[in-house]
Amino acid sequence: MCGLLREGAHFFYLTQEREMKTTPLTPVHEALGARMVPFAGFLMPVEYSGIQDEHITVRTRVGVFDVSHMGEIRITGPKALEFLQWVTTNDVSALYDGKVQYSCFPNGRGGIVDDLLVYRMGEEEYLLVVNASNIEKDYNWLVEHGKEMGLKAGEEIVNLSDSIAQLAVQGPLALEAMQKLTPVPVTGMEYYTFRKIEFAGIPDALFSTTGYTGAGGCEIYVPAERAVELWDAVMEAGKEYGIKPAGLGARDTLRLEMGYCLYGNDITDETSPIEAGLGWITKFVEGKNFIDRDLLWKQKQEGVDRRLKGFVLEEKGIPRQHYPVFNEEGEEIGEVTSGSISPMLKKGIGLAYLKKGYWKEGTPILIGVRNKRLRATVTRPPFYKPDN
Repeated sequence: MCGLLREGAHFFYLTQEREMKTTPLTPVHEALGARMVPFAGFLMPVEYSGIQDEHITVRTRVGVFDVSHMGEIRITGPKALEFLQWVTTNDVSALYDGKVQYSCFPNGRGGIVDDLLVYRMGEEEYLLVVNASNIEKDYNWLVEHGKEMGLKAGEEIVNLSDSIAQLAVQGPLALEAMQKLTPVPVTGMEYYTFRKIEFAGIPDALFSTTGYTGAGGCEIYVPAERAVELWDAVMEAGKEYGIKPAGLGARDTLRLEMGYCLYGNDITDETSPIEAGLGWITKFVEGKNFIDRDLLWKQKQEGVDRRLKGFVLEEKGIPRQHYPVFNEEGEEIGEVTSGSISPMLKKGIGLAYLKKGYWKEGTPILIGVRNKRLRATVTRPPFYKPDN
């Protein structure tokens, strides 16, 4: 690294090639000895004590992730609902204040611009949480389509990403530990809901219960300048519960054990939500004439030629993205999109797009791992359940 600059809420590492954004917590990660790697234009911690140790900590106790690199875009005004019904696949009208929804942006060609969370803050105010790698892409997409309804960039469509920090506190003990930091009851909050509360002495923190690990827990959004204060309070409150910081490596293995999609791997501009098994967030309700509705309805009615399916290796090996998938006769029938060793199962697991005829659970397949073809079985996620 050649130097360090600060601009607004984020730092920038200067290299000879380009500027690398960092989160307000980067100095904390480095002080803790985290292994830092480039990710989505940010310098991010991939691991601290080791991916397996962090993974097991989150599954059994509580871990904390810095996810301040994620994007936040606010949509406001009397046309906010109508606009979001047009640009997202899920039914935004089903939301109420304090409710969160998983959705995606269809790209007009049957693919996916990004997947996202939609928070209903009020009747005319929504917060969209998008992937770090797609912040600019998503914002530009929203601005472009917002013009058709008179929504203006910087007014009804505002990119808040640089001003917000976010921690994901995950694990079966997470809510119990975090209850120590707020007088508002949070341990009984329903899945995919949120509240604005005082948290760790920070007023109007956004406290939500969505999660990308399947282990339970919460996300806490605060102004970026209070990120270190929040981190310190969370770590202190979680000390008696065995809390540990966790990095991107464990975040990936945790989400894969649940079968959750990762944009850029399992879903892209070239994959449709129907192919990706996201028909449950693609709502063809009356009055919701969203982008690609007719195309996706046709796919739903007539079927598709490939589907995203889970698998478990029956032999020792590690499946990786782009590895080929074969049937028992040796015909290539698909491609791995995500794969790893499950720290809980001690087996290779993954997701792959498979041709029609190989979607049934229990179907034997072969994964091309280097110069070998390893036996695997089509398996419906989640691959790991707490009672396994």
